[in-house]
Amino acid sequence: MNLERRIAVARGEEPADLVLRNARLVNVLSGEVHPTDVAVWGGYVVGLGEGYQGREEVDLEGCYLCPGFLDGHLHIESTLLQVAEFARTVVPHGTTAVVLDPHEMANVAGVDGIRYFLEASEGAACTVYVMLPSCVPATDMETSGAVLTADDLAPLLEHPRVLGIAEMMNYPGVLFRVPEVLRKVRLAGSRPVDGHAPGLSGRDLNAYIAAGIRSDHECTALEEAREKLRRGMAIMLREGTTAHNLRDLLPLVTPANARRFILVSDDRHPDDLMDHGHMDHSLRLAIAAGLDPVVAIQMATLNTAEYFGLRDLGA
Repeated sequence: MNLERRIAVARGEEPADLVLRNARLVNVLSGEVHPTDVAVWGGYVVGLGEGYQGREEVDLEGCYLCPGFLDGHLHIESTLLQVAEFARTVVPHGTTAVVLDPHEMANVAGVDGIRYFLEASEGAACTVYVMLPSCVPATDMETSGAVLTADDLAPLLEHPRVLGIAEMMNYPGVLFRVPEVLRKVRLAGSRPVDGHAPGLSGRDLNAYIAAGIRSDHECTALEEAREKLRRGMAIMLREGTTAHNLRDLLPLVTPANARRFILVSDDRHPDDLMDHGHMDHSLRLAIAAGLDPVVAIQMATLNTAEYFGLRDLGA
């Protein structure tokens, strides 16, 4: 990054790569929609306001402009698509980044399956991040193609698109302090560890969160989500092909707590992607149910980026 040039472009001393004129910007940082021009240089938004010149300029003629959508939890295997084809399918619906948990692939092919997703997603139309599967196999009673230990996962954390440890389904292993389970939790360090704890409550929920697990996408009832929210979890509102929890949980969202919610799809089959879309479908449902449109878009952009520590995305 040439910091001097970025500053010069932001001051209007040099032309931007792209100037989007006459936008109605959905500003998820200030929580409002306002008219402005947007200057982009080197892949970054470097300025808002009039007077910028660009090598390319597009007049949006008052159209709305918002950040690209992020899916914070997805098993891409459910789409039955290769990574590149999945990306080509969702980008026209506004999705620019996804966070995968390749649990199913890892259950079959182990570390090689995870590496496949990382390699196949290089240069894809949307950015593909990966959370490392924490439970392969899900239980000792399951027959799988691989067993992944903390030692197996550790080298993968060096990849720049690996963000943390995926859904910790083995919550009994956390509660009863199974050494290998806790090694995987510790492996994350300061990175996020996603949760998967349907119905967990009371002191067991306290213990699960105390272990460092920061989110849950398995809430199906309002009071379950409320308890987890009160104890500090980020609540992932799931709207996929098999699980439809968004509308049931939306009454919990208020202006005071909305930044603690993230829209995710979890599992989305190809016919749903073609017929209804991706994160744009969740946004339409949330807005139709009465959620403020800017708040809804925050839940599919800024909230997701901040939870995963993606400082250059989401706004």
